Amino acid sequence: MDAKAFGKIGVLMGGDSSEREISLRSGKAIAEALRSSGVNVVEIGEKGDIYEQTLSEGIDLAFIALHGKEGEDGTIQRFLEEHQITYTGSGVESSQLAMDKVLSKKKLKENGFLTPLFEVFCGKMDRNLRVEKFPVVVKPSAEGSSFGISVVQNESDLPQAMKKAFSFDENILVEEFVSGREITVGILGDQVLPPLEIKPKSGIYDFYSKYTVGATEYIVPAPLKESVSKALKEIALEVHTLFGCRDFSRVDFILDRSDNAFVLELNTIPGFTQTSLLPKSAQAIGIAFEQLCFRILEMAARRNGINAAKVEK
Repeated sequence: MDAKAFGKIGVLMGGDSSEREISLRSGKAIAEALRSSGVNVVEIGEKGDIYEQTLSEGIDLAFIALHGKEGEDGTIQRFLEEHQITYTGSGVESSQLAMDKVLSKKKLKENGFLTPLFEVFCGKMDRNLRVEKFPVVVKPSAEGSSFGISVVQNESDLPQAMKKAFSFDENILVEEFVSGREITVGILGDQVLPPLEIKPKSGIYDFYSKYTVGATEYIVPAPLKESVSKALKEIALEVHTLFGCRDFSRVDFILDRSDNAFVLELNTIPGFTQTSLLPKSAQAIGIAFEQLCFRILEMAARRNGINAAKVEK
């Protein structure tokens, strides 16, 4: 069966969130990869209203490459379900849970997972806030790509960091800073990808370090004890399952000096750019970028009644 049997695939990208430019990069890379596999692809969202375009194009399936609000918070997923359009990735409730750091951290804590201690502030700064131990991390509750995040070294810098975070979201977290190695673990279907270690040359994995080629060293598989690697993979899959995710995700960790794994967050639509982590982890076990995109499309196609296993690559 020809890859055209998937029908017309809309790659949804752009959107109005702060991650628009990253989303466009991801979307265009995905579209190019799918075309190289013979899939009939239309790019949606670079210009004009993404919702109107999605309906007017008459697509059979949506490959969601929207990052941040609208794309990862369940909004576009709900819209697609209302219009009976099958889509890649996690559903409405899973997306909402993972995007909201307050809800997701509470969920992690309730289920016995290690996650940095945190305090939530809603709508305004607390002038009486006193932090006993620095540094701390200040972050918006529902934002990605490190937007609005600050590592605060002393109390005098805390108000400005909170103000910055509030400019992105009405709910923010002041979180314990856990010193250690940054590790991420990707999930692809029921397959757990090898842990990847992130080593930003600046010492902070901020927006620049994430999206500037050469600014960060990525080591995959991460140089870990076999027992630690196994534990990280097990935790990642457990979190993916706990959140009700499907198709793919990426779980981010801090591994402290005693090899305790602190779960930071789960990403339901991780990046698909040149420097993105999930594609690097897949590549490490021989899954090329084109194959990765095709496999994700296959998973959604099965929900659309297509026997994707018979589709020739």
